[in-house]
Amino acid sequence: MTSWVGAPADLAPWTDAAHDAGVPERAPLPPAAPPRRGSGQATEYTGPVELGYAPRDDQHPDPGEIVWAWVPFEEGDGRGKDRPVLVIGRDGDGLLGLMLSSKDHDLDAADEARHGRHWVDVGTGGWDRQGRPSEVRVDRVLRIDPADVRREGAALGRREFDAVAEGVRRFRR
Repeated sequence: MTSWVGAPADLAPWTDAAHDAGVPERAPLPPAAPPRRGSGQATEYTGPVELGYAPRDDQHPDPGEIVWAWVPFEEGDGRGKDRPVLVIGRDGDGLLGLMLSSKDHDLDAADEARHGRHWVDVGTGGWDRQGRPSEVRVDRVLRIDPADVRREGAALGRREFDAVAEGVRRFRR
């Protein structure tokens, strides 16, 4: 578990309590646009996933951290959205991640499941400036070039990460 100077070991650096404890805030959100630096937008990943939790406050995306990246819509028509993604592991030089949403999918869980989409609630955090509760989609793993990560948003708590990991093991296609 990573600890930050001036904050308890289990205190994330993006919470109000962490801010009050003197932990530095993350960089502001960049404007939304498709990536230009790396290999392009995130792609579907169907290979094996070794889940890991190792967030470090080092300005590099690590498993357990939520980062911002361009995520294509499933329609595959070139459209997408700059959105938060939970890094869950690596594939060679690439990052493996799961997209987040602030939409409450509990309201339409049966319909989502019928379409093969499964979500795990992870609460609120520094990745959403409006403080909205978020959910992680656990059945769609994305591969992202680290050069396409636009910023680190926060680290997910270990308990929430473990719930996501269980969801990945249970529902991943």
